[in-house]
Amino acid sequence: MRDRNILLLGGGGFIGTALSRSLCENKFNVHILSRHFPARQIEPNIIFHQGSMDNRKILERVLPECKTIIHLASSTTPGNSSRQPALEADKNIAPTLRFLDILQSYKHFHLIFVSSGGTLYGNPEFTPVDETHPLNPLSFHGAGKIAIETFLRTFSTSSEKSTTIVRPSNVYGPGQYFHRGFGVIRTMLEHIRKGTVMEIWGDGTSIRDFLYIDDMITALISLIDFPHDNNTYNVGSGIGYSLNQLKEIIESVCGKKLRTVYRPGRKIDVKNIVLDSSRLIKKTKWHPTVSLEQGIEFTWKWLKHQ
Repeated sequence: MRDRNILLLGGGGFIGTALSRSLCENKFNVHILSRHFPARQIEPNIIFHQGSMDNRKILERVLPECKTIIHLASSTTPGNSSRQPALEADKNIAPTLRFLDILQSYKHFHLIFVSSGGTLYGNPEFTPVDETHPLNPLSFHGAGKIAIETFLRTFSTSSEKSTTIVRPSNVYGPGQYFHRGFGVIRTMLEHIRKGTVMEIWGDGTSIRDFLYIDDMITALISLIDFPHDNNTYNVGSGIGYSLNQLKEIIESVCGKKLRTVYRPGRKIDVKNIVLDSSRLIKKTKWHPTVSLEQGIEFTWKWLKHQ
């Protein structure tokens, strides 16, 4: 049954909580290693381990049981690490490298790393952006993701380990709790619910690719079936919306006006990013199924009951 056992690193967050629930529905046995206990009640066949992703004692107990490892752990955003490059190294890069040190002793596993599709490419030379596009991050957060990807590729090549890299767009949906600096859709909905003023950096014309949480989860699960792929995949809707367009859609769905104030743009913010997911679609037959309007409706309905 080892093939049905999965370890989620950082699985107590938004994506991890949704993923663990879906994995259980698909008859997987799930181990979660996270510093923070999941916000939602966990399923009966989930085993939660509280600790950092480089906790050797826990990993030596769990790794022999698991065939697939999904690395979701991340402790920074483009904003909170913008003036602190060492923060990115300390919080994300170093723990991943210590985890790889421990992983060296184990064979026959598949490691999936959830990276970032919005911060790695910088201001793109072409859109939609595919995986061959040059990497030109504008933030230390994006640079940190590239560093981890590079170490993982080298780890895979040098040790013949199986790794897959996933670069998602902006994931949103029910279960995403409000944290400053995380998730523009969730942030807009929070402000419209409370009637407070939201800051928008720039003039609102910057374009983003938004992906509903259920589509993100089905993409990740589809890749579990390809354990020896050693490839990189964008995961996005393939459709771009400006922040001003997003504001209008949210106002239409909620039936309320979003109070906003526009601030000068930041150097760390990408102006236009839409992902090309055709490589993943060709490999797994995955397709996004939830439109932005539908996804916002589902999220707003969930939020009103919180």
